[in-house]
Amino acid sequence: MKANRAEFHTVLRAAAPFAAGLALSFYATASFALVTAEQRIACTPDVFRLCSSEIPNVNNIIACMMAKKASLSQACRVAIDTAMSKKTASNE
Repeated sequence: MKANRAEFHTVLRAAAPFAAGLALSFYATASFALVTAEQRIACTPDVFRLCSSEIPNVNNIIACMMAKKASLSQACRVAIDTAMSKKTASNE
């Protein structure tokens, strides 16, 4: 029981800054630096499930997530598609 609790606290301490870094890394410019808590929440479990071997390299995590887009949760896929469509719209 104590081992599970310690493991949970370790993951929790690592997850918050990692999720923030991942979410911010989806955006190439300062105009996209704002990301919603919902987007962070949507993608963090998928990062741990699909791309944990790439942690803490944010660029590799993004590449991994894009390569495994078909395996992403629906919520994360929507968050990524929304972020990418906003990025594309602002570049026009």
